[in-house]
Amino acid sequence: MHVVLYCRDKAGSVDLRLANRPAHLEFAKSQQCIRMAGPMLGADGSTMIGSLFVLEVEDLASAEAFNQADPYTRAGLWQSVAIHPFRWLLPESRG
Repeated sequence: MHVVLYCRDKAGSVDLRLANRPAHLEFAKSQQCIRMAGPMLGADGSTMIGSLFVLEVEDLASAEAFNQADPYTRAGLWQSVAIHPFRWLLPESRG
C-alpha cells in the first residue's frame, strides 16, 4: 500500500532541522520504501517548513515505524505528523 506522511516542523525550528539534516538524509537514502520525498517550503520558496513522504509499505504500522526511526522525529522536529493511505493514480505506471 502507498502511504503519505505529511510532517510539519515546529515554529522556529530551522536550526534543529539543519543540525539533524545529515542524519535524516542518510536514513532516508537507506529506506527502500520511499517512492517520493522532499522538504515542504514556506511562501518564500526556500525556507523548509516540513517534509512530505510517499511510502510503499505493508501497512500503516510500517509507516509509523518509519516515522519513529527518522532522525527528525527522534530530535523532536515535528509539530505534527499525519499518516494516510494514498491511492497512486497518476502517472499510471507507478501504482
